[in-house]
Amino acid sequence: MSMLQGLKRSKFVSRFLPPLLTGITILLMWEFLPRLFGISALLIPPLSQVAFALWNGLSSGVIQEALAVTLFEALTGYVIGSGLGIFLAAVITRSELAERALVPYLVSLQSVPKVALAPLLVVWLGFGIGSKIAIAGIISFFPVLISSIIGFTTIESEKLELMRSLCASRWQTFRIVYFPNALPFIFAGLNVAVVFCVTGALVGEFVGASKGLGVLLMQMNFNMDIAGMFSVLIVLACMGGSLHAFVRFLHRKLVFWAEPEKMDQGTP
Repeated sequence: MSMLQGLKRSKFVSRFLPPLLTGITILLMWEFLPRLFGISALLIPPLSQVAFALWNGLSSGVIQEALAVTLFEALTGYVIGSGLGIFLAAVITRSELAERALVPYLVSLQSVPKVALAPLLVVWLGFGIGSKIAIAGIISFFPVLISSIIGFTTIESEKLELMRSLCASRWQTFRIVYFPNALPFIFAGLNVAVVFCVTGALVGEFVGASKGLGVLLMQMNFNMDIAGMFSVLIVLACMGGSLHAFVRFLHRKLVFWAEPEKMDQGTP
């Protein structure tokens, strides 16, 4: 029993100690190196100033209010874009006609920088949250679409032959073989898209919005509040990291037969 506990402890230490030590080192360097080299706080404010700005923003509720808006925009766009990507991937891989009709246009849209669409979407949908949701959805759409297509097309022929020998219908074959086989690839795309959706919502807020972390960041930039800008960036980093960790948690729970780390390496 003690050996098992020691093994678990060693795994815990090997997993969490390196990033913990790296984080502490970065924070110490952030606090003392600007002072040591005489770097102005207008360029790189020390960590203590950033922490003070973050505390002020949290205590006043400004950051929480902006965070709620950006999080809603990003997650709504993520759900819509990812769902549409999975649906179109299933349609394209199951119908040759749909593949010939849609793939050329999807490839063309994929080559267009998604950020370049933000001003146009703001003109079409206005300065409300609709344009931000649209941008987040478009950015989330393509990683999930590509990964889902790969998952739906990489099927072992033995599995399909078995389903044919059992006289399974197309829906049964899709439900039992195609979709479970595609799930690891789908989650690989979801892992990428959940980070990109935050970028999409933020870009939309930069172009035109009245609320959100992007607006707060622009206001602080206008006021030359560099420490406040760093505090918002920290909040954005924590939000993106938390969303990515949650998707990886779902990956492990729902697709327990596949290793997330291995699948992440194959993400397009």
